[in-house]
Amino acid sequence: MKATALRIALGLVIGGALGYGWHRLVGCSTGTCPLTATPLRGISYGAVLGLIWALAR
Repeated sequence: MKATALRIALGLVIGGALGYGWHRLVGCSTGTCPLTATPLRGISYGAVLGLIWALAR
C-alpha cells in the first residue's frame, strides 16, 4: 500500500517536471498550442501522463 502511494506520487511529480521541461524547452511561441501554451497546462498534462504510467505498472 505504501509502495503504491509512493509510485503514484513519483509518477505525478516526475510527470509534472517533464511537462514543465517540455514547456520550457519546446514550448509554444505563439501561445496557441493547446498543451504547452502555459506552464500549468504542460505540468498538468505531464502529471496526468505520469499518473497513468504509475498506475499501469
